[in-house]
Amino acid sequence: MASTSSFDVTTGVDMMEVQNAVDQASKELLQRYDFKGLKVGIELDMKEKSITLTAPDENRLAAVWDVVQSKMVKRKVPLKNLKPGKIETAAMSSARQVVPIQDGLTQEQAKDVVKFLKEAKLKKVQASINAETVRISGPDKDDLQAAIALLKGHDFGIELTSGTSARTSVVTGTARAGSLGNFRSN
Repeated sequence: MASTSSFDVTTGVDMMEVQNAVDQASKELLQRYDFKGLKVGIELDMKEKSITLTAPDENRLAAVWDVVQSKMVKRKVPLKNLKPGKIETAAMSSARQVVPIQDGLTQEQAKDVVKFLKEAKLKKVQASINAETVRISGPDKDDLQAAIALLKGHDFGIELTSGTSARTSVVTGTARAGSLGNFRSN
């Protein structure tokens, strides 16, 4: 009986790295001269997986968002998984923005991944949706590596990760000789 190999595709962020980036951004804002004496804030809600930015006006809010983004990039948090919401103006001329953090594929995104792979018509490669992940399986590891390469080359609007767990490696489409760390044999 021929064995099949599979890997999971999902999206996510390391919430500890998000926490570190938010802490670093908060420290920078406290030290920056252009923010001295102003009420600006960055709050991370780990349960809701969101960041709330506050500032006196929209221009300062944009500057706070720039600082947060730069710290996220330094901590290797994918910016594609941060979806800035609408800027809300509040009382006393202050602005607020909630930035949800996407951790896991939505049903629609998972369907897009499956549809994309089916349209690619890879031989004997099957994709199925399992909650917030897409399981891609097939008997030939070369076909699965081709699937990884295709997924890497397509922009789904989020950063995809693949592996036997949600955060083992970024989808790269390259494999080291003798290394099949991204695959699980059944």
